[in-house]
Parts: sequence; structure tokens; C-alpha cells
Amino acid sequence: MNLAIAHLGPPGTYAEQAAFFYLNWLKNQGIEANLSPYPTIAQSLQAVATQQADLAVVPVENSIEGSVTMTMDTLWQLENLRIQLALVLPISHTLISYAPNLDNIQTVYSHPQALAQCQGWLGEFLPNVNLIPSNSTTEALQRLNLEITTAAIASNRAAQLYNLPVLATGINDYPENCTRFWVISQVDHNYQISLTNPTYTSLAFSVPANVPGALVKPLQIFAQQSINLSRIESRPTKRSLGEYLFFMDLEAELNSFIMKSALEELQNHTEILKIFGSYNVLSITL
Repeated sequence: MNLAIAHLGPPGTYAEQAAFFYLNWLKNQGIEANLSPYPTIAQSLQAVATQQADLAVVPVENSIEGSVTMTMDTLWQLENLRIQLALVLPISHTLISYAPNLDNIQTVYSHPQALAQCQGWLGEFLPNVNLIPSNSTTEALQRLNLEITTAAIASNRAAQLYNLPVLATGINDYPENCTRFWVISQVDHNYQISLTNPTYTSLAFSVPANVPGALVKPLQIFAQQSINLSRIESRPTKRSLGEYLFFMDLEAELNSFIMKSALEELQNHTEILKIFGSYNVLSITL
């Protein structure tokens, strides 16, 4: 078996770095795999949903900028996807450019998350440049040879892969910068092996109506079962202004008695409930 792992590409993105770690982890379990880059996070997940890929490694949350909304929205829209594992990757941003110094830079390209994670540094050292978002940190690198006044924010690994000059390293605003990725498969496929006793469960739901107490009741269910919420996030339903979906990460296993009891009661207070799965977390050491 040779599994295809979808990720945001081209090679050199942080998603590819996390996917490469997972690929090697699989190989240590005796499972062969290869990486398949896609232009967007949504396309990476759609590749799994349509069986073009077996797995996807997608970012879900950054410690500085919070949730990656494209991942959350796409996961809600697609059916039959499950979280197999979470990976935590340390992030250190690098300014890459052919410009001889910072004074020559007029435009900086990068993924919106990377630009946001470096906004303090950019405001201090490049306050007058144009900031232009791209689909990925690596895609931004393709523009550098077109104009010497351009720069891109990406990883130092990407600079090495493409043999590009580095102007500044560690430019993210906070040194403790990390991104959590989810490894996603279809529901009926289980490629996560030798990891037992999952510690987290992720789910999302909509409420029947926007009325007082609509969210309190679901939250009380978990409080009464002594289940800790490690994350809660709202996203618009895209049906009507003021209607929201609620994404939650819970510190309990899906098949535990308290979780089964909580989910049974939760269905009485939700319109649509989607369980994305139970999983463990692996930290990536660079």
C-alpha cells in the first residue's frame, strides 16, 4: 500500500513540512506514502473526499493568529471526513528576497496567516511596503526573480529548497509560534496505527434557532459531565446574517461513557451535529 498525502503546496510550505513529518512517521510503522501538493487547503480536503488522495494534512490553528477558517469551513461542508491525528509544528518565518537590503523592498508576498503573524515586525522594519496575500508561503517565492524590490515570507527550509537568499530570520512577532495541523482521512479508512487512547474529540454543530440560551444549553451538557473544552470557535453558517456554527475541541475520547452520554443529550439541542473524530497529538521537533 502506498498512500497519497494531500497538502497545501508547492513543496516548501509549512503544510508540506508537517506532511513530510507524518510521511516519515508512517514509514516507521511500515506504511509507504507519497506527498501530493494542492493549490489550496480546500482542494487538499476535497482530494480526500473524492478519493484522489488517502489523507490530507491541513492547518487548523495557529498560536498567534488563531483558527484557519478555510479548513474549518471546508470540513463542515464535506461529508465522511475524520480527524486521524493532530500535529504541532513550530513556525519560524524568514524574509526571502534578492534585494540587497530592506530599504530596497517595496512589496512583500505571503500567505495571509504568515503576513498576520509578522505584522509587528513588518510595521517596524518595512512600514511602507505593499503586503499582498498568496495561496501559500511557497507560491510567494515564485515572484522573487521578477522584481528585485519584492520579498516573500516563508520558511528557512523553503529558502534552502529553492536556493534563495535570506534577508532576515525569525521575523514572527512572538517566538513561541506554532501551528496545529490535522491529519484527515475518510471515515471508513483507518491509517492511524499504534496510537491508542485518544485524548481529544472535535465536533461542530448548528443550533435550531438564534434565541437566548441556544449555546448555553450545549455548553452546560459538557460542564455537567466534567468535560473540558480546549477550544470553541464560531463560524457563519453562510445562510443568513447572525447564524453561526460552533466548532469545539473536547478533552475526552469519543467512545468514553461520559462523551457518549454528552453527545446523546447534545443532539436534543442542536440542528446539525458533526463528529470529526477522536485523536492524539504529536509534537514535531525540528
